[in-house]
Amino acid sequence: MNAVADTFAATSGAALEARAWAALAEVEDPEIPVLSIVDLGIIRHVRAGADGGVEIGLAPTYSGCPATEVIRASVEAALGSAGLAPVAIQEVLSPPWTSDWISPAGRDKLERYGIAPPAESVSSPRQIGRAHVALNCPRCGSERTRELSRFGSTPCKALHRCDECLEPFEYFKCI
Repeated sequence: MNAVADTFAATSGAALEARAWAALAEVEDPEIPVLSIVDLGIIRHVRAGADGGVEIGLAPTYSGCPATEVIRASVEAALGSAGLAPVAIQEVLSPPWTSDWISPAGRDKLERYGIAPPAESVSSPRQIGRAHVALNCPRCGSERTRELSRFGSTPCKALHRCDECLEPFEYFKCI
């Protein structure tokens, strides 16, 4: 290829990738619909294909997450609707997804939705069950909260209650 063709290919590839990112930003997480999968940080890469399609790197939040297949189907549908077919989805397991990858906007959306966002990072999977952090109630802001159950409506959440406003709320666990 010559320099002009290389520049055109790079520009059109970047435009394709930008369109793909925009389409992915509209795909809701099926378990927490206030978050997009981009907010959640599970999209690891978007690469333009020479055939006009895209390759998507998708990291499951944890092994065996029941929403993974729904997310894959939603990604394919969204990109297909945006005219970005064919779509190749590559599962990215290394490095494993961490709740640190939730965007700042995603954390704000969680809190406004009534779910306390992950409070701190954990450096080892052994710390997940032991991590006891002071949580603020996402409804009233009180620090007087307590864990009711380590398991919430999905495996990635725990059930808490505010002792100030007495409202229950879920906490998105640090993973």
